[in-house]
Amino acid sequence: MIRIGLTGGIGSGKSTVAKIFETLGIPVYYADDAARKLMNADDALKQAILEHFGKDSYKEGLLDRKYIASIVFNDNEKLELLNSLIHPATIKDAEDWMEQQTAPYAIKEAALLFESGASENLDYIIGVYAPQHLRVQRVMKRDKLPVEEIMKRISRQIDEEMKMKLCNFVITNNEQELVIPQVIKLHEKFTSQNA
Repeated sequence: MIRIGLTGGIGSGKSTVAKIFETLGIPVYYADDAARKLMNADDALKQAILEHFGKDSYKEGLLDRKYIASIVFNDNEKLELLNSLIHPATIKDAEDWMEQQTAPYAIKEAALLFESGASENLDYIIGVYAPQHLRVQRVMKRDKLPVEEIMKRISRQIDEEMKMKLCNFVITNNEQELVIPQVIKLHEKFTSQNA
């Protein structure tokens, strides 16, 4: 089975592209969703978060995401620390998940594929590209965040142009080119490789 990564900056349309692949019958592992579950379900990870971020990290046994966000999004060192705890657990979980899949290929959707080192375990990486002004507009609309906050998050990721150069394939999601035909073309490529 072919292991494929799907990445792109905040607001690029990764999730939209992932949903199209799912519609085509391809299993998708959503790293952010998995990380949220693991921070509540993985005892070793919970213990490490409590150790480094204090007892207020959890309320009634569940991660207090607002509390953690208030710490890590204002302190790069704390963000790196949190990522260093979460990424190994998520990478292992994704590898276990991949081994259970029976489709011709499976996809791991993650914003930080290169930053986390998860790209090393994958056969191909698909990047979803959208110009920054569009990404900012989408995130403002979706998450109701101010521009400054979005720019702060963008600044924490690898430069988008550089990220796309690291990818094997790029899907352009600029609201001028149709996304579905681009996805179908890649789907046909991957399924024919496994035939």
